[in-house]
Amino acid sequence: MMLLERKLNDQFGSVVRHVKSTAKALDCSGASVMIIHKDRIVSEEYWGKHSKDPNAKPIQVDSQFHIASVRKSYIGFATAFAVFNGYIDSIDDPITKYLSFANEEFLKNITIRQLLTHTHGLHTIDGKLIREFAPGQSWAYRDINIELLTQIIKNSTGKTIAQILNEEVFKPLGFRETGWYDEPNDKLVQVIKEQNDKFWSTSKGTDGDKKNMYVSTRELAFWGYTHLKQGFIDGTKMVSKEILKLATTLQSPNSLNTALPQNGSLWFVKDIPAKRTEIGDHVPKGAFQILGYTNVALLVIPKHDIVAVRMFNRFGSTPGYDYLWDIRGFGDVVSECVKE
Repeated sequence: MMLLERKLNDQFGSVVRHVKSTAKALDCSGASVMIIHKDRIVSEEYWGKHSKDPNAKPIQVDSQFHIASVRKSYIGFATAFAVFNGYIDSIDDPITKYLSFANEEFLKNITIRQLLTHTHGLHTIDGKLIREFAPGQSWAYRDINIELLTQIIKNSTGKTIAQILNEEVFKPLGFRETGWYDEPNDKLVQVIKEQNDKFWSTSKGTDGDKKNMYVSTRELAFWGYTHLKQGFIDGTKMVSKEILKLATTLQSPNSLNTALPQNGSLWFVKDIPAKRTEIGDHVPKGAFQILGYTNVALLVIPKHDIVAVRMFNRFGSTPGYDYLWDIRGFGDVVSECVKE
């Protein structure tokens, strides 16, 4: 496990209060927050329980939260790994170079770059593949790109997402509280959700391509810290700088409307101001962030040497909760804590 000096202070007290306010609004049973600033853990709090059962286990350091779409940052890494090591020639390659489908009409002219930046134009409705817009001409957050990317990675490298991450990141950094789980265990925080939420699905499989990833607060923060430090931990190169750079720098097509969100390899990145971004207005350029449907978020701000993590166990939103307003506010509060 990565070791960082723990020097708690109240500089980021307003962030903790913001996260606690969000936890209350979401009616979740447990939450946590962790902030790393200038190579020190400066804020770390856990509260609530693993579920709403009165006898549930309290949230603690080794509690692992369902991170929902935050898992995409790991898939982004695996894609960048495949490019860096020559398994994928270029992210501008057509996806048909690495995939074989009977219905290739919808897949024509779509590139890996467009899958990584949500600009591919594909959607599935009632199990049927459709095209919403021409590739590279707009932006839409769908799951079909993740299904295609994980297949491309496996076809090109001969390895699963989990194998790549275990070999390149988890084992070298000593991560033991990050992974994909088939069955519940006492470290996994129960997801609080509406009974008939159409977006919830149970997944099994440990290849890393399913929505069953759980991570502890600390290891999600250390995942962000690895990106912040470009793979160098205590002066030692642990992960390829080039892979992390490809994952977290702007990859969105030049043709994209500047009002639309901007992405690296699935990460949201802060470049030019964009109306539809999930990153706050006060967050400086060069920052990158990933958000999940359980409201878990990881924000990295290289300019201020900050990694900020918030963890919740609420799947979706409560009535009246505006997740975009809230996640932008989270980033803005973090940024305001370091204003000179």
